[in-house]
Amino acid sequence: MASLFKSNTFSSLRAHHLQFQSRRQLHVEPGAREKALLAKDPALERFKSYRKGAASIRRIGDYLTIAVVAGCCYEIYVRAVTREEARKALKSE
Repeated sequence: MASLFKSNTFSSLRAHHLQFQSRRQLHVEPGAREKALLAKDPALERFKSYRKGAASIRRIGDYLTIAVVAGCCYEIYVRAVTREEARKALKSE
């Protein structure tokens, strides 16, 4: 009974997978509406970001992220060193 259940489950999953694959492999040309939506619209041109501007903003963000991470690491280091110095000062007294 268990083997019958397994074979039915696997065969149904395999059939569903093949059906899903065949649906995705078919290519249908876009219709007139889809082509109109994908066409360039001159009215929207001023809202599009330019590549150089977007790249420079991304680069600035990367530098700021590096600076913040470095600052956090430095702060952790300073706190660890001051704590260690305070322990040594208490032990020597």
